Amino acid sequence: MRRPLVMGNWKLNGNKAVIEDLIKGIDIELNGVEGVDIAIAPPVMFLDLAKQLLSQVQSKIILGAQNVDVNLNGSFTGDISPRMLKEFGTTYVIIGHSERREYHAESDELVAKKFASVKESGMVPILCIGESNAQNEAGETLEVCTRQLDAVIKIQGVDALNGTVIAYEPIWAIGTGKAATSKNAQYIHSAIRAHIAVQSEEVAKNVIIQYGGSVKPENAAAYFTQPDIDGALVGGAALNAKSFAVIAKKAATAKDLIYSRTQFIGKNII
Repeated sequence: MRRPLVMGNWKLNGNKAVIEDLIKGIDIELNGVEGVDIAIAPPVMFLDLAKQLLSQVQSKIILGAQNVDVNLNGSFTGDISPRMLKEFGTTYVIIGHSERREYHAESDELVAKKFASVKESGMVPILCIGESNAQNEAGETLEVCTRQLDAVIKIQGVDALNGTVIAYEPIWAIGTGKAATSKNAQYIHSAIRAHIAVQSEEVAKNVIIQYGGSVKPENAAAYFTQPDIDGALVGGAALNAKSFAVIAKKAATAKDLIYSRTQFIGKNII
Protein backbone atom coordinates (compact mmCIF):
# COMPACT_ATOMS: atom_id res chain seq x y z
CA MET A 1 0.00 0.00 0.00
CA ARG A 2 1.42 3.34 -1.03
CA ARG A 3 1.66 6.07 1.58
CA PRO A 4 1.39 9.68 0.38
CA LEU A 5 4.41 11.94 0.72
CA VAL A 6 4.12 15.71 0.98
CA MET A 7 7.49 17.42 0.70
CA GLY A 8 8.33 21.10 0.91
CA ASN A 9 11.03 22.27 -1.47
CA TRP A 10 12.22 25.53 0.07
CA LYS A 11 14.59 26.25 -2.83
CA LEU A 12 16.92 29.25 -2.36
CA ASN A 13 14.91 30.83 0.45
CA GLY A 14 15.22 31.48 4.15
CA ASN A 15 17.73 32.32 6.84
CA LYS A 16 18.33 30.87 10.29
CA ALA A 17 15.35 32.62 11.82
CA VAL A 18 13.02 31.68 8.96
CA ILE A 19 14.14 28.04 9.04
CA GLU A 20 13.53 27.83 12.78
CA ASP A 21 10.09 29.44 12.55
CA LEU A 22 9.05 27.20 9.66
CA ILE A 23 10.13 23.96 11.31
CA LYS A 24 8.53 24.80 14.64
CA GLY A 25 5.38 26.06 12.95
CA ILE A 26 4.99 23.00 10.72
CA ASP A 27 5.64 20.66 13.62
CA ILE A 28 2.95 22.33 15.74
CA GLU A 29 0.43 22.45 12.91
CA LEU A 30 0.90 18.77 12.06
CA ASN A 31 1.01 17.41 15.58
CA GLY A 32 -1.02 14.20 15.69
CA VAL A 33 -1.58 14.00 11.92
CA GLU A 34 -1.23 10.43 10.66
CA GLY A 35 -1.42 8.68 7.31
CA VAL A 36 1.03 10.89 5.42
CA ASP A 37 4.79 11.30 5.38
CA ILE A 38 6.02 14.88 5.72
CA ALA A 39 9.42 16.03 4.49
CA ILE A 40 11.25 19.30 4.01
CA ALA A 41 14.19 20.24 1.80
CA PRO A 42 15.87 23.41 3.11
CA PRO A 43 18.90 24.99 1.42
CA VAL A 44 21.95 22.81 2.02
CA MET A 45 23.58 25.42 4.30
CA PHE A 46 20.75 24.90 6.79
CA LEU A 47 20.63 21.10 6.82
CA ASP A 48 22.49 20.81 10.12
CA LEU A 49 20.34 23.50 11.73
CA ALA A 50 17.21 21.75 10.49
CA LYS A 51 18.45 18.42 11.82
CA GLN A 52 19.07 19.94 15.25
CA LEU A 53 15.68 21.66 15.36
CA LEU A 54 13.84 18.51 14.33
CA SER A 55 15.68 16.56 17.01
CA GLN A 56 14.84 19.12 19.69
CA VAL A 57 11.10 18.86 19.09
CA GLN A 58 11.28 15.10 18.38
CA SER A 59 9.47 15.76 15.14
CA LYS A 60 8.35 13.12 12.64
CA ILE A 61 9.22 15.51 9.82
CA ILE A 62 11.75 13.89 7.49
CA LEU A 63 14.79 15.78 6.23
CA GLY A 64 15.52 16.09 2.53
CA ALA A 65 17.98 17.86 0.24
CA GLN A 66 17.48 19.74 -3.00
CA ASN A 67 20.41 18.42 -5.00
CA VAL A 68 23.51 16.22 -4.87
CA ASP A 69 26.63 15.46 -6.89
CA VAL A 70 27.40 12.05 -8.38
CA ASN A 71 30.86 11.92 -6.79
CA LEU A 72 31.46 10.68 -3.26
CA ASN A 73 34.62 12.77 -2.77
CA GLY A 74 37.48 14.39 -4.64
CA SER A 75 38.41 17.61 -6.42
CA PHE A 76 34.92 18.89 -7.18
CA THR A 77 34.79 22.42 -5.82
CA GLY A 78 31.40 23.51 -4.54
CA ASP A 79 29.68 20.14 -4.86
CA ILE A 80 27.95 18.11 -2.14
CA SER A 81 28.38 14.35 -2.04
CA PRO A 82 25.74 11.77 -1.12
CA ARG A 83 27.85 10.70 1.85
CA MET A 84 27.82 14.23 3.22
CA LEU A 85 24.05 14.48 2.93
CA LYS A 86 23.65 11.09 4.58
CA GLU A 87 25.85 12.18 7.48
CA PHE A 88 23.59 15.20 8.05
CA GLY A 89 20.56 12.96 8.44
CA THR A 90 19.13 13.36 4.95
CA THR A 91 16.57 10.76 3.84
CA TYR A 92 15.20 12.19 0.58
CA VAL A 93 17.15 13.88 -2.21
CA ILE A 94 15.46 15.79 -5.02
CA ILE A 95 17.14 15.14 -8.36
CA GLY A 96 16.38 16.25 -11.89
CA HIS A 97 14.33 19.27 -10.88
CA SER A 98 13.52 21.38 -13.94
CA GLU A 99 15.47 24.30 -12.48
CA ARG A 100 18.58 22.12 -12.29
CA ARG A 101 17.98 20.80 -15.79
CA GLU A 102 17.50 24.31 -17.20
CA TYR A 103 19.89 26.52 -15.20
CA HIS A 104 22.66 23.95 -14.79
CA ALA A 105 22.21 22.01 -18.04
CA GLU A 106 21.70 18.69 -16.26
CA SER A 107 21.03 15.98 -18.84
CA ASP A 108 18.83 12.92 -18.46
CA GLU A 109 22.01 10.84 -18.27
CA LEU A 110 23.48 12.93 -15.43
CA VAL A 111 20.19 12.78 -13.53
CA ALA A 112 20.20 8.98 -13.91
CA LYS A 113 23.71 8.85 -12.45
CA LYS A 114 22.61 11.00 -9.52
CA PHE A 115 19.66 8.67 -9.01
CA ALA A 116 22.01 5.70 -8.74
CA SER A 117 24.41 7.54 -6.43
CA VAL A 118 21.62 8.51 -4.04
CA LYS A 119 20.26 4.96 -3.87
CA GLU A 120 23.70 3.44 -3.37
CA SER A 121 24.24 5.82 -0.46
CA GLY A 122 21.11 4.56 1.28
CA MET A 123 18.87 7.55 0.63
CA VAL A 124 15.67 7.95 -1.38
CA PRO A 125 15.84 9.81 -4.70
CA ILE A 126 12.88 11.96 -5.71
CA LEU A 127 13.10 11.93 -9.49
CA CYS A 128 11.51 15.01 -11.03
CA ILE A 129 10.10 14.72 -14.53
CA GLY A 130 7.96 17.11 -16.53
CA GLU A 131 7.46 19.07 -19.73
CA SER A 132 7.78 22.70 -20.74
CA ASN A 133 4.87 24.83 -21.89
CA ALA A 134 5.94 24.44 -25.52
CA GLN A 135 6.19 20.66 -25.16
CA ASN A 136 2.80 20.57 -23.48
CA GLU A 137 1.17 22.56 -26.27
CA ALA A 138 2.83 20.30 -28.85
CA GLY A 139 1.30 17.23 -27.19
CA GLU A 140 4.71 15.89 -26.13
CA THR A 141 4.05 15.55 -22.39
CA LEU A 142 4.15 11.75 -22.21
CA GLU A 143 7.07 11.53 -24.61
CA VAL A 144 9.14 13.87 -22.42
CA CYS A 145 8.15 12.21 -19.15
CA THR A 146 8.83 8.68 -20.33
CA ARG A 147 12.16 9.70 -21.86
CA GLN A 148 13.29 11.20 -18.57
CA LEU A 149 12.09 8.15 -16.68
CA ASP A 150 13.61 5.69 -19.14
CA ALA A 151 17.03 7.29 -18.68
CA VAL A 152 17.00 5.67 -15.23
CA ILE A 153 15.29 2.43 -16.23
CA LYS A 154 17.57 1.73 -19.20
CA ILE A 155 20.73 2.07 -17.12
CA GLN A 156 19.59 0.48 -13.86
CA GLY A 157 16.50 -1.55 -14.68
CA VAL A 158 12.92 -0.99 -13.61
CA ASP A 159 13.55 -2.51 -10.17
CA ALA A 160 15.70 0.54 -9.37
CA LEU A 161 12.43 2.42 -8.90
CA ASN A 162 11.54 0.29 -5.89
CA GLY A 163 11.50 2.41 -2.74
CA THR A 164 11.92 5.65 -4.66
CA VAL A 165 9.68 8.61 -5.54
CA ILE A 166 8.74 10.14 -8.88
CA ALA A 167 7.56 13.74 -8.94
CA TYR A 168 5.62 14.82 -12.02
CA GLU A 169 6.10 18.58 -12.23
CA PRO A 170 4.93 20.29 -15.41
CA ILE A 171 7.46 23.08 -15.83
CA TRP A 172 4.80 25.53 -16.98
CA ALA A 173 3.09 25.17 -13.58
CA ILE A 174 6.12 25.70 -11.34
CA GLY A 175 6.00 29.07 -9.64
CA THR A 176 3.63 30.46 -12.24
CA GLY A 177 0.35 30.23 -10.42
CA LYS A 178 -0.87 27.93 -13.19
CA ALA A 179 -1.62 24.33 -12.34
CA ALA A 180 -2.70 21.21 -14.17
CA THR A 181 -6.28 20.25 -13.45
CA SER A 182 -6.68 17.27 -11.17
CA LYS A 183 -8.05 15.21 -14.07
CA ASN A 184 -5.15 16.13 -16.34
CA ALA A 185 -2.64 15.39 -13.61
CA GLN A 186 -4.31 12.03 -12.96
CA TYR A 187 -4.14 11.21 -16.66
CA ILE A 188 -0.38 11.79 -16.73
CA HIS A 189 0.24 9.99 -13.43
CA SER A 190 -1.76 7.00 -14.61
CA ALA A 191 0.11 6.95 -17.92
CA ILE A 192 3.46 7.10 -16.10
CA ARG A 193 2.40 4.20 -13.88
CA ALA A 194 1.19 2.25 -16.91
CA HIS A 195 4.52 2.86 -18.66
CA ILE A 196 6.35 1.36 -15.69
CA ALA A 197 3.85 -1.52 -15.52
CA VAL A 198 4.84 -2.67 -19.00
CA GLN A 199 8.08 -3.84 -17.40
CA SER A 200 6.86 -4.53 -13.87
CA GLU A 201 3.33 -4.27 -12.54
CA GLU A 202 4.62 -4.77 -9.01
CA VAL A 203 7.00 -1.82 -9.22
CA ALA A 204 4.31 0.32 -10.86
CA LYS A 205 1.81 -0.54 -8.16
CA ASN A 206 4.12 0.46 -5.33
CA VAL A 207 6.13 3.43 -6.59
CA ILE A 208 5.09 6.80 -5.15
CA ILE A 209 4.26 9.41 -7.80
CA GLN A 210 3.79 12.94 -6.49
CA TYR A 211 2.38 15.95 -8.28
CA GLY A 212 4.17 19.30 -8.17
CA GLY A 213 3.43 22.68 -9.69
CA SER A 214 1.54 25.45 -7.88
CA VAL A 215 0.00 23.09 -5.33
CA LYS A 216 -1.94 25.17 -2.81
CA PRO A 217 -4.37 24.59 0.06
CA GLU A 218 -7.19 25.49 -2.34
CA ASN A 219 -6.44 22.82 -4.95
CA ALA A 220 -4.61 20.12 -2.97
CA ALA A 221 -7.63 17.96 -2.12
CA ALA A 222 -8.62 17.67 -5.78
CA TYR A 223 -5.22 16.15 -6.56
CA PHE A 224 -5.07 13.84 -3.57
CA THR A 225 -8.41 12.19 -4.27
CA GLN A 226 -7.09 10.99 -7.63
CA PRO A 227 -6.04 7.32 -7.45
CA ASP A 228 -2.55 7.68 -8.92
CA ILE A 229 -1.42 10.89 -7.18
CA ASP A 230 0.52 10.09 -4.01
CA GLY A 231 1.05 13.46 -2.37
CA ALA A 232 2.88 16.53 -3.60
CA LEU A 233 6.20 18.26 -4.01
CA VAL A 234 5.32 21.74 -2.80
CA GLY A 235 7.20 24.94 -3.63
CA GLY A 236 5.90 28.38 -2.69
CA ALA A 237 3.15 27.17 -0.35
CA ALA A 238 5.76 25.24 1.65
CA LEU A 239 7.26 28.52 2.86
CA ASN A 240 4.19 29.14 4.99
CA ALA A 241 3.73 26.71 7.87
CA LYS A 242 -0.06 26.92 7.94
CA SER A 243 -0.46 26.54 4.18
CA PHE A 244 1.93 23.63 4.02
CA ALA A 245 0.21 21.93 6.95
CA VAL A 246 -3.20 22.29 5.29
CA ILE A 247 -1.85 20.56 2.18
CA ALA A 248 -0.39 17.73 4.24
CA LYS A 249 -3.62 17.30 6.21
CA LYS A 250 -5.60 17.05 3.00
CA ALA A 251 -3.28 14.29 1.79
CA ALA A 252 -3.84 12.42 5.05
CA THR A 253 -7.60 12.84 4.83
CA ALA A 254 -7.72 11.63 1.24
CA LYS A 255 -5.48 8.60 1.66
CA ASP A 256 -8.21 6.04 2.36
CA LEU A 257 -10.11 7.10 -0.74
CA ILE A 258 -6.93 7.06 -2.81
CA TYR A 259 -6.01 3.53 -1.84
CA SER A 260 -9.52 2.12 -2.00
CA ARG A 261 -9.68 3.26 -5.63
CA THR A 262 -6.18 2.10 -6.57
CA GLN A 263 -6.92 -1.52 -7.32
CA PHE A 264 -5.52 -1.76 -10.79
CA ILE A 265 -2.76 -0.44 -12.98
CA GLY A 266 -3.12 1.47 -16.20
CA LYS A 267 -6.94 1.31 -16.26
CA ASN A 268 -7.79 4.40 -14.28
CA ILE A 269 -7.07 7.09 -16.84
CA ILE A 270 -9.74 9.77 -16.63
